[in-house]
Amino acid sequence: MLVNLKDFEEAAAGALPKAVFDYYAGGARDELTVGENRRAFERLRLRFRVMRGVAQRDLSTVVLGQAVSMPVLIAPTALQCLSHPDGELATMRAAAAEGVVMTVSTMSNHTLEDIAAVGDGPHWFQVYIYKDRSVTEDMIRRAEVAGYGALVLTVDTPIVGGRERDARNAFAMPDGVDYANFRAYGASDMAVRGLAKTLGQDAHDPFESGLVWDDLRWMCDLSDLPVLVKGLVHPEDVEPAIEAGAAGIIVSNHGGRQLDGAIPAIEALPAVVAAAKGRVEVLMDGGVRRGTDVIKALAFGARAVLLGRPILWGLAVDGEPGVRSLLDLLRRELDMDMALAGFRSVDEIRTLGPSSIVPRV
Repeated sequence: MLVNLKDFEEAAAGALPKAVFDYYAGGARDELTVGENRRAFERLRLRFRVMRGVAQRDLSTVVLGQAVSMPVLIAPTALQCLSHPDGELATMRAAAAEGVVMTVSTMSNHTLEDIAAVGDGPHWFQVYIYKDRSVTEDMIRRAEVAGYGALVLTVDTPIVGGRERDARNAFAMPDGVDYANFRAYGASDMAVRGLAKTLGQDAHDPFESGLVWDDLRWMCDLSDLPVLVKGLVHPEDVEPAIEAGAAGIIVSNHGGRQLDGAIPAIEALPAVVAAAKGRVEVLMDGGVRRGTDVIKALAFGARAVLLGRPILWGLAVDGEPGVRSLLDLLRRELDMDMALAGFRSVDEIRTLGPSSIVPRV
C-alpha cells in the first residue's frame, strides 16, 4: 500500500531498470546536496497554533496569475518515457485533472506541441539558452503558438554536472526514445553531451556556458510570455534577475544534480525572498516530500513549490493514475498538516507562518 511519497519511490525502484532509476534518483558527485535538500527540511520544526477554527481549509492559490488547486506545481524533468511509455502526455493529463501547473522540459520525449494538446490545464515551458540562439528562439515561438503560459529559463547549467551513477551505469537512452523537441533540428537521437556536435558546434555540450544577465534580458525581450529564472540560490543574483526582466524566481539547486555541496534550496529560500522584496514571485524546488515541507516553504515566503522526482515515481507506478494518486496523496497530507498546524488557508501560512518555523539546534 502506497501511503506516502517515499513508498512511491520504493515502488518505482522495483519497477524501473537500475540505470533508469539511478538516472532519475542520482545527483552530482557524492550526492551530498541531494541528501541535504531533504535533511534541511527535517531540521525545521513547526510551532503549531491551536483553537483557530480550522474545520474548513482552502488549499487553492494563484501563481503568476494562474489559479491552481494547491501550492504544488510540477517541475520540469527530462525523459519521462523512461518511466512510462506515455511519459509527459500522462503527466500533462494528470496535472490538468488535478488543477496544477505542469512545467514541460525542453528535454521531453514528446514534442511540446503534443504535450500541450492532451490537457487543458495550465502549463509552462522550460528552456535553456543554447549556443545556437536560433534553436532557443524557435522553441520559444513554438511554445507561444502551443499556448504555454510562461517560460522557465534554467540558469544553473552552464555545463552538465558530474553524474557518477550514470557513468558507472554507462547510461544511454534506449532505442526508440529521443529528445522529441530537437527532431526539427536534426538532433533528436543524440544524448545531451553529443547534441552540440549534431548541431554543427564544436563545444562539448549545447548549452551556452557564457551566459550573463544581458542574455536573460534578450530572452525577456524576445517574448511577451513571463519568464521565470530557475536555479538561483544567492540573494545577490536576485536584483540583476529582476532588472533583466524576470517575472519570477525558482530557488533551486537542480535537485542536487549540478554542483555537489550546494546550499539546500529551503535554506537558500529566505534570503532570496528578502532580496526580492515582493517585486516578483518566488518559488522553490528540491527535497519536497511531505505536506509539512510545503508549509515550511510557504512560511519562508515561497509562492509555491515544485515536485520533480516524485512525479517520475508516480509515472513508474501507474502512469497517469499514478501521478494523480501521488498528487492527491500530497494534497490530503497538506490539508491535514494545515489543520494540525492551525492554518485555514495558504494565505494564512504566508502571513502567520514565519513565526511558526523553529530551526532545530
